[in-house]
Amino acid sequence: MAKLAGKKVVMIIAEKNFRDEELLRPKEILEGEGAEVKVASTSPKTATGMLGAKVEPDMLVNRLEVKDYDAVIFVGGSGSSQYWNDPAAHRIAREAVEGNKLLCAICIAPVTLANAGLLAGKRATVFSSETGKLRSKGVLYTGRSVETDGNIITAEGPQAAEEFGRAIAEALCR
Repeated sequence: MAKLAGKKVVMIIAEKNFRDEELLRPKEILEGEGAEVKVASTSPKTATGMLGAKVEPDMLVNRLEVKDYDAVIFVGGSGSSQYWNDPAAHRIAREAVEGNKLLCAICIAPVTLANAGLLAGKRATVFSSETGKLRSKGVLYTGRSVETDGNIITAEGPQAAEEFGRAIAEALCR
């Protein structure tokens, strides 16, 4: 019996330069446990990862209905900085928190959550190059590979992709 049967997850990627393993490994783990996983981006065109993965988005970010999902995941990679100050991304992140959904981000993507005002006073981690951006927003930066604070899960980079995916799967079982 799949532990996550009936759970719905959306992963938000940059249209260019998302980090391949930060999308693919958690997606594989979640789908392996029975979750339905959709991918959203800012363009309907094929998205390309930093290592060459090609992904067809299922939907556009600005059409994403947070209420339809149990978890929202912001995938990292250099392209994910496009969401740092994006109003649609901030709306999605806030709606996830307000709706008591799981809100997750890996690599440099936690900056999006911090800029949306959702990490102040919370424990979080981020790719080492962006620690200052989190600290400047009042985040309790821990430096751990994966950090969970309530319904928010952050991870610091591609080497944490598997642990990140497992932490999300575990949280979805609660």
